[in-house]
Amino acid sequence: MSFIRTSVVNGVGEIILDRPRALNALDQTMIDDMHRVLTEWEDDDGIETVLVTSASDRAFCAGGDIRAIREHAVAGEHDAVTQYFAAEYRLDQLVANYAKPYVAVIDGAAMGGGLGISVHGEVRVVSEKAVIAMPETAIGFFPDIGATYFLPRLPEGVGMWLGMTGARIRGADAVEVGLATHFVESADLGEVTDRVRDGEPLVEVLAGHHDRPAPEIPLRKVGEYFADENVSAIIGGLKGAVGDEWATEMVDLIEQASPTSLWVTAAMIEAGARSTLDECFDRELHAAEQITRTGDFAEGVRAVLVDKDRRPEFAPGSVDDVDPDVVARIVGMV
Repeated sequence: MSFIRTSVVNGVGEIILDRPRALNALDQTMIDDMHRVLTEWEDDDGIETVLVTSASDRAFCAGGDIRAIREHAVAGEHDAVTQYFAAEYRLDQLVANYAKPYVAVIDGAAMGGGLGISVHGEVRVVSEKAVIAMPETAIGFFPDIGATYFLPRLPEGVGMWLGMTGARIRGADAVEVGLATHFVESADLGEVTDRVRDGEPLVEVLAGHHDRPAPEIPLRKVGEYFADENVSAIIGGLKGAVGDEWATEMVDLIEQASPTSLWVTAAMIEAGARSTLDECFDRELHAAEQITRTGDFAEGVRAVLVDKDRRPEFAPGSVDDVDPDVVARIVGMV
């Protein structure tokens, strides 16, 4: 059984993500199937455009199959963990380097691994129902799937903000900061997608969709509070903003995260700012192998995705107690 469906009509190859009960979370079979199909289509002269959509009205793709990864990690099956992430990053690299127009249509949640198979593509169409996030620090992990490359290339502070807090942004804001390329009202998305399927030129299909709601992201505040790569300094600045409700909300999000993951995330984003995409993927694979062996990863996934009590007991419990040598080992700087 495959959790993707495919079709080829009018020179358009479409991949439909179809694992609705898991919100299209990418398991190993989906990753392998997508890579195989995309590789075949890239060499097929009869296919001019690739379209990726979802069969679910709730999600484009909620991320990677993190629960399965935790099971492997807890069981000591570290080769399976490496196999999963290596395959996922290989798929994301294929999307990033794809030789044909690659169009992702996001009309729901796109988080973590869902961004890996969309943000790296040429065209990312979002609606007001799109919810974009990299929520990994809350599960004792870090933003991966090439995020350590694209996050530091967003407007000042935005990448660090999204990576550290796991904050969710809507479709119009995703376009505003560069995570998406086009905004289309959800009510019009079916027509737009059908026109792509009919083989109409993308420029013509998207030509009439320039308007979008006003951005909600407080970019000035994001740039002010999250321009630093020092986690303690960021938190200190936010806590010092007396009376700023937004800053207080960000502190609340950060305090739900693994302290070790916060430092790893900051270091990975800082390193990614001066690295190529391929270098970022290599660093991310090393970090994924290391961090999935930690207690914070097993505990974070348990609290958020398994028991869902949202009460993780991370160790250490404070950013001030995180060992820099541990962070350096995870990031690969030793």
